[in-house]
Amino acid sequence: MSLLNVPAGKDLPEDIYVVIEIPANADPIKYEVDKESGALFVDRFMSTAMFYPCNYGYINNTLSLDGDPVDVLVPTPYPLQPGAVIPLPSGWRSENDRRIR
Repeated sequence: MSLLNVPAGKDLPEDIYVVIEIPANADPIKYEVDKESGALFVDRFMSTAMFYPCNYGYINNTLSLDGDPVDVLVPTPYPLQPGAVIPLPSGWRSENDRRIR
């Protein structure tokens, strides 16, 4: 299945699915899902010692202010593989977070 076909979630906004692009503590490689093929591509090699402290991904079929899908940092005990889809169950956000509806 193409990553483009992953729904935003099962019961929005309570249960969402996050497509992981960059694992926690990974090498500085930026991956992106190609919007035509749905395949995971290497976007670029970042020239910085920076790394993401959590898994970095997005919610498919959403739109943030920058025109891309909504970004999400997902803390887990272990890094997740790029292209993995992880469900975030009810209670994943605080009551004060009104950005996802």
